[in-house]
Amino acid sequence: MLCIFINTFFLSKFYMRDKEKLLERVNAQIIAASNEETYSSGEYQNKLNEISRANNLSIIVIDKNSETLFSSVNGERDMEFRLFAYLLDKAEDPEKSVVMSEGDGYVIRRIIGAGMARDAEFLELYGRYDSGISLLMRIPVSSINESTRFANRFFIYVGIIGTLIGAFIIWIVTGRMTKPIMELNDISERMVDLDFDAKYTGKHKNEIGLLGENMNRLSDSLEQTISELKTANLELQKDIEKKERLDEMRMEFISNVSHELKTPIAIIQGYAEGLKDGVSDDPESIAYYCDVIVDESAKMNSMVKQFLTLNQLEFGGEQIQLERFNLTEMVAGYLQSAAVLSRQNDILVEFDDSEKVSVWGDEYKAEEVLTNYFSNAVHHCKPGADGIKRIKVFFERNGSDVRINVYNTGDNIPDESIERLWEKFYKVDKARTREYGGSGVGLSIVKAIQDSLGKKYGVVNNPEGVTFWYELEER
Repeated sequence: MLCIFINTFFLSKFYMRDKEKLLERVNAQIIAASNEETYSSGEYQNKLNEISRANNLSIIVIDKNSETLFSSVNGERDMEFRLFAYLLDKAEDPEKSVVMSEGDGYVIRRIIGAGMARDAEFLELYGRYDSGISLLMRIPVSSINESTRFANRFFIYVGIIGTLIGAFIIWIVTGRMTKPIMELNDISERMVDLDFDAKYTGKHKNEIGLLGENMNRLSDSLEQTISELKTANLELQKDIEKKERLDEMRMEFISNVSHELKTPIAIIQGYAEGLKDGVSDDPESIAYYCDVIVDESAKMNSMVKQFLTLNQLEFGGEQIQLERFNLTEMVAGYLQSAAVLSRQNDILVEFDDSEKVSVWGDEYKAEEVLTNYFSNAVHHCKPGADGIKRIKVFFERNGSDVRINVYNTGDNIPDESIERLWEKFYKVDKARTREYGGSGVGLSIVKAIQDSLGKKYGVVNNPEGVTFWYELEER
C-alpha cells in the first residue's frame, strides 16, 4: 500500500524531474559540441547520434540560416515545423503545453498532443543561443503513467499473495510461540490457586524456556515457603490453643479449688465460732466439735496435697524416676498398710502374691495410682451376690506390659460418665463423694501419671462391680 501510494503521487513527479535533468544535461553537451568548425564534420554527427540513441531523444539542430545541422528524425516534418514555430513565436498552446522550467536560452515544456497522437505526452526543450544555433529535443513521457498503473496492479497482486503467505507463516510461528506462553499462563493460574504440581516442560533454550525454568524454581520456592509458613502457623495455632487450654485449666482449677474448700472451711469456721461463743459446756459436745474441726482440717490438708500433686504433674513440675522394682511387693505392702481401712468397711481384699512380677516405672507414682484406685474401690464397694463386699487386685499380661486390675463389687458406672471420670473435679455421685471427703481429682492424678509415662489406663464395668486398671512395662 505504501508503494502504491508513492507510485501514484510521487513517481510521476520524480520521473518528470529526472527527464528534465536529462534534457538539461544533453542540452549542455550539444552546446559544448556545437561550433562552426564542427558543424559539418562526421564526428559532430556521430556524437549527436550517440546522444540521441543513448537517451531515447528526438533531436533537431539548425543554424542561424535555418539550415539543419543535425536531425535524429529524418523524414519526420513535425519537429521541424515545431522548431520553426518556436522561432516565429507561434508555438504556444496554453491548453496543451505547460512550462516546466526555464534556463539560460532554453525552456522546457510538457506537451500533450500538439499535432501528434491526441493522447501522446512529451517533454521538449527548445533552445536558442548566441552562437546562432537553435535546437529542439523531445522525449516521450506518456508511458510513465501506464507504468505506474501496471506497477500498482503488480503490487496489489504481490501484496495479496504476500499477505496470504505471511498470514500462514504468522499462524505457524505464533502457534509455536503462544503454545509455551499459554502453558506458562496455565501454570501461573494454578500457582494462584496454590497448586504447585504443574511444571513447565518445554525444551527450548530461548527466553521463554528461561522464563519457564525460573517459574519452576519460583513454584518450588513458593511451595517450600508456604509449607514452612503452614507448619509455623500450625505450631503457632497449637501454642495458642495450649495457652488457651492452660488458661481455662487455671481458671477451672481456681474455681473448683475454691468450691471444694468452701464447705470444709465453712464447717471449721462454724464449729470454731460455736466453741468460742460457748454454745455448749458439755465436755463431750466440745470434744465432738474439736473432732469435726480436726477431721475437716485433715480433709482440707489431703485435698490441698492432691491439688498440688495434680498441678505439678500437669505443668511438668514433677520428675519421673524410672527404675526396676518388684510390683508384687509394692502391691502387697500397700494392701497391708490399708488393711485397717478394709476392716473398718467390712471388705474382703484378695490378692495372690505368690508370683513375683518386676516392672519398669516410678514406684512412688505407681503406688499413688494404686492408692487412688483402692480408695475409690473402698468407698464404692457394696455387697455382691454372696452378700460380701469384695476387692480383688490381680495382674494380667498385655504384650510386654503388665496390667494391674483393682476390682470391687458394687454398682456399675453409667456409660455417659465413663469418659468423664478422668476430668478434674468430676463426680458421678456428688453426695456420696462429699460424704467420704472425695475431691474429684484422684482419677485426674491417675490420668496425669499414666500420660507422663506413656502408658494406658481405664475402667471396665463387670456384672457385679467395676474394674479400674493401669499398665506398666515388664522387662
